[in-house]
Amino acid sequence: MSTDQHHFAAYSFVDRIDDFVAGRRARGSFAIPRDLASFPSCFVAEAVGQLAAWTAMDRIDFRGRPVAALATETVFHADAHPGETLTLEVDLFECDDEAVAYNGSASAGSRQIVELIDCLGPMLPVADFDSPDAMRERLALLRAAGAPPGRFRGIERFPVSVVHRVPGVELRATLDVPRAAPFFLDHFPRRPVFPATLLLDTQLTLALDLARSAPALRGAHPRPTRVTHVKMRSFIEPGQALDIGVELAPLAEGAVKAMLTARTDDRLVASARLEISAESTQEHRAESAPPSAVDHRDPGPAQAADAVETALPQAVHARRT
Repeated sequence: MSTDQHHFAAYSFVDRIDDFVAGRRARGSFAIPRDLASFPSCFVAEAVGQLAAWTAMDRIDFRGRPVAALATETVFHADAHPGETLTLEVDLFECDDEAVAYNGSASAGSRQIVELIDCLGPMLPVADFDSPDAMRERLALLRAAGAPPGRFRGIERFPVSVVHRVPGVELRATLDVPRAAPFFLDHFPRRPVFPATLLLDTQLTLALDLARSAPALRGAHPRPTRVTHVKMRSFIEPGQALDIGVELAPLAEGAVKAMLTARTDDRLVASARLEISAESTQEHRAESAPPSAVDHRDPGPAQAADAVETALPQAVHARRT
C-alpha cells in the first residue's frame, strides 16, 4: 500500500455511519475482514472511540479532535470474530472545543462485545494530526455510501521481551515501538503516535499469559472482563523503548486484578487496572467458537509462558494469515 492507501485503512475501524444526530449520537458499523487471524477486544473499543471522534469533530467543525480518550470503565462482554460486522453506538453528553464526554458500545448481532462507560477525550487541534479537509471529506463518505470494507490489513507482530517473571505474580517486559509502521500513516499522518489501544492490547496479552500460571487459575481459561483507571500521561512516539509491568493480586470474588504500567526512561507514561475472570473449559469453548457462518481459522495458542523472547500472540493480535 502507498501512504495514501494506508490513510483511513491501517488503523481505521468505522466503515459507515447510518444514524447521525449532530453533536449528540451516532450509530455506525465496521466489517471485520474475514481473513484476519483475530480482532482483539481493544480494537473493538478503538472502533467505538473512533465513531465518537467523528461525531465530536463534526460538532466543533473540525477545529479539534479527541486524542487518547479514556474510559472510566471498559467492559469486555464477549469476543468479536473475523467475518462479523460490528454495530457501533455512541452517545455524547458533553462536547466543546476543550473535551468530549460520551458513552459507547459495540455489538455483533445479538451479542454485546464491548461497553465504554464515562469516556473523556481532550480536544487537540485537528491540523496538528491530519488534514481538516480530508477529515471532512471522509465523514461525508462515511455518512453517504460508506467506505469499502476490507481495508484493514492487520498489524504485523513486533517483539516483546520478557526480562523478569515470577509465575502468577508479576512480570516485566520491554517493547521497542517501531520507528515505522503502516498504522503510523493513519494514526496520525502529521504526527505519528503509538495507539493507546495497541499498547493496552499488548499489556492484556502479557497479563493473561501471566494469569495462566497463577495457582488460583490453574486449569481454567483466564479472560479479560473489565479495565478501569486507564491513564495516558503522554504520547508514545515511534522508536521509543517501553518498559511494561504487570502485577497480579490474589483471586478475590471470582476475579484476579492486575496493575498494568508502561514506562519510558523511568517515566510513567500509561497505567490501567484489569480484571481477569476464570472460565471453565466448556465456557471457554462456547465463547471462543465463532459463529458457524464465519470462516475463521484457529490462530493457535499463545507462546509458552516461560519463553524468554516473546511476541504478541497470534491468538490476540490481529494480522492476516
